[in-house]
Amino acid sequence: MKNKGAMGQVLWVDLSAGTFVTETIDEKIYEQYLAGVGLGVRLLYDRIPAGADPLGPDNILGLTSGFLCGTGALFMGRWMVMGKSPLTGGWGDSNCGGTFAPAIKRAGYDAVFFTGISERPVYLKVLNGKPELVDAAHLWGVDAIESERLMVEECGDAKAKAVVIGPAGEKLSLIAGIVNDGGRIAARSGLGAVMGSKRLKGVVLGGKAPVRGADPEQIKSLNIQFMKWFGKGTGLEKVLSAGMLRLFGRMFRVSPVAMAVAPELFRSVMKKFGTISSNVLSSENGDSPVKNWTGSGTKDFPIGSHAKNLDPQKIIDRETKKYKCYSCPLGCGGEVSLKGGGKSHKPEYETTAAFGSLLLNNDIEALFTVNDLLNRAGMDTISAGAAAAFTIECLEQGLLTGADVDGLDLKWGNAEAVIALMKKMVAREGIGDLLADGVRMAARRIGKNAGRFAMHAGGQELPMHDSRFDPGFAVSYSLEPTPGRHTNHGYQWIDLFALHRIFPGLPKTKHLSLVKSKYDPTDKWILQAAASKYMQLVNAAGGCLFGVQLGGNLPLIGYLNAAGGWSHPPEHYLQVGARIQALRQAFNFKHGIRPLEDYKLPARASGEEPLRTGPMKGVTLDMKRLGEDFLIGMGWDPQTAKPTKATLTELDLIDVAAEIDAV
Repeated sequence: MKNKGAMGQVLWVDLSAGTFVTETIDEKIYEQYLAGVGLGVRLLYDRIPAGADPLGPDNILGLTSGFLCGTGALFMGRWMVMGKSPLTGGWGDSNCGGTFAPAIKRAGYDAVFFTGISERPVYLKVLNGKPELVDAAHLWGVDAIESERLMVEECGDAKAKAVVIGPAGEKLSLIAGIVNDGGRIAARSGLGAVMGSKRLKGVVLGGKAPVRGADPEQIKSLNIQFMKWFGKGTGLEKVLSAGMLRLFGRMFRVSPVAMAVAPELFRSVMKKFGTISSNVLSSENGDSPVKNWTGSGTKDFPIGSHAKNLDPQKIIDRETKKYKCYSCPLGCGGEVSLKGGGKSHKPEYETTAAFGSLLLNNDIEALFTVNDLLNRAGMDTISAGAAAAFTIECLEQGLLTGADVDGLDLKWGNAEAVIALMKKMVAREGIGDLLADGVRMAARRIGKNAGRFAMHAGGQELPMHDSRFDPGFAVSYSLEPTPGRHTNHGYQWIDLFALHRIFPGLPKTKHLSLVKSKYDPTDKWILQAAASKYMQLVNAAGGCLFGVQLGGNLPLIGYLNAAGGWSHPPEHYLQVGARIQALRQAFNFKHGIRPLEDYKLPARASGEEPLRTGPMKGVTLDMKRLGEDFLIGMGWDPQTAKPTKATLTELDLIDVAAEIDAV
């Protein structure tokens, strides 16, 4: 695969033996799976034995770079971590940006995989093609941001890039993630705990291996064409304001007609504010979950309260500079100043909602504090916020006492007490030890039917997009191989993908439609299944969600053909995504997961317990029909969610069909 996007080899690190093996990957694998999540799931499906303990030596932790990363293609700078999830018990992966993805390739590999368990804390150092395990005892207990800085400093190459775990991963918190670029986190699936269980503090990579596609001139040409569109109408950012976003959100809430978001508007909103634009839009239109999903505009937290008090303009006023991931022309991130000194990454929408509307908190300084605290700890802010909301409600309902929570004055809107709770979770002290493994485990330990307050799917805490507002997310949360994830697909994402422009034959999305029509899946399941496959294609390529949410303008198919030296039609690549999805789902069945039972949505998230007030008042989703339509579109059995033998055969996964047929 030299000069065809991929490096053609992966590094295997046996932490138990302290040995290294470089494996050459057959070119056919890249054509069928690309790299990223595709290469990872193909290798790990085969090599993680059924029943493996996620925190034991048989689990494999993989760090992979996307197929297009380093080729010059725009928005292609994502890396992924994967393995068996200790949080869900099934397939786990997490996606992150920053600058680590190209470092994997420049070190000479498409991926690095870790087996076994080290006897002592170590980190992997690879400089100029030479791997070495380095003692990390002096870094164990050091926060993630400082550890990353020290590892790069110690390796002697200022251009090296690193990923690390913080104290949360070291203490095997099942909601721990993996950190790079001073606080960007591959946060979901609990894979920071897998890294901690292997006593692997981090990975630092340096090298100068050339990375290029088969036709770099074609990639440059595609970039020029895309940037002509991308650069149009950029003056909109200058006039956009939080007030305008608030007005848009209110219009969406009260209007009987829904309008698809224009990609030009999405680009400008993201460029100016980043994801915190949703502090306004999602708060106003009912997308932001409120008070542990029990409200959508309450007396003590009216609709728009979050939008007014956590105004994104107030946050970007604290920006000291913009932040861009590798190969990104958008730059939705930023560095912000902290009260009392220091700097941190700008909090993302998921964080501001998880510690905002979900907890009825409007304290903006508290958000900055908790964001930095959890970035340093390497803990998932979505799961951590959900754990706080769960705890407060358990206290209200008498399932926990003041003594149980170590005397903390935990109540809605008390940011100071929540910050104290987060510190306990990071340290696994007192009530924090109960919560550090997520709400499903906490509910089981509390008993007393506490599970009804635990907002998760399959053990993964739900994101900050209300599935009653967007039924597409209900499907994504409960039927994707990695449950409880908003980055898979939803109806909002489908509008922005404009898949009909990429894959001929798919139906067009409607620019205008009745709001009530979103609860009828008749015309949506085909696009939702296509979007599910498409996002795994994007993850295999190393693409950014925001890049492909630009109305089909990013030339992903052209990039892939130019990098790989191929001439495949778009349908080939949708099949690549379908193959990856089928294998991720087959992994779950191999490891005993039964999605229809194990990943079922909580009653609140499906509207089985409908709201009495707010934009989502009275909404109850037809989960049976939503699920069956999606599964049929995927070629999975609607009665079990297992990929059918016919589907697996069509996808050249006959070996997998034979294995999971018996489970």
